[in-house]
Amino acid sequence: MSTATVPATALSATKTKVIKLIGWAGILGAIVMIIGGGVVWGVVSSQLAAEQITVAEDASFLAGAPVVGPFSAYAQADIINHHALAMADSKTYAELDQDDPLRATVMNASFLRTSLFTSVVSFGVSAFAIGMGVLSGLFGYALLTLASGTRKTE
Repeated sequence: MSTATVPATALSATKTKVIKLIGWAGILGAIVMIIGGGVVWGVVSSQLAAEQITVAEDASFLAGAPVVGPFSAYAQADIINHHALAMADSKTYAELDQDDPLRATVMNASFLRTSLFTSVVSFGVSAFAIGMGVLSGLFGYALLTLASGTRKTE
């Protein structure tokens, strides 16, 4: 049984340096994205926790849980919408008459939902940044590894 060896690709010294530079930039970008995403996740979570919101007991999921993450924020926004629609006979803020006394309450419910959905989006963007940071780091490491295994030409 014979084993074949694959010759290393020949690259100029300049190209090898550029590839290594791109690899290090990928790793540096990964560190920034992972830390940035983690910090934003933590800030949003701590701000939600400071509000001491608890998911309503009649919510379809996570009932009674503290609102500190994307799923509990979504659950609370969903039940707020359910309560507002039930109170206003399935009418939204825009559908209520301007002199309807429920309009202000339904408007507040809409604002609360919007705020909670903003936090859900923030968690999503944070998770995306962390995930892209991991990928960027892996790509950077791969480039560094490949550049180190190449032969240099003059």
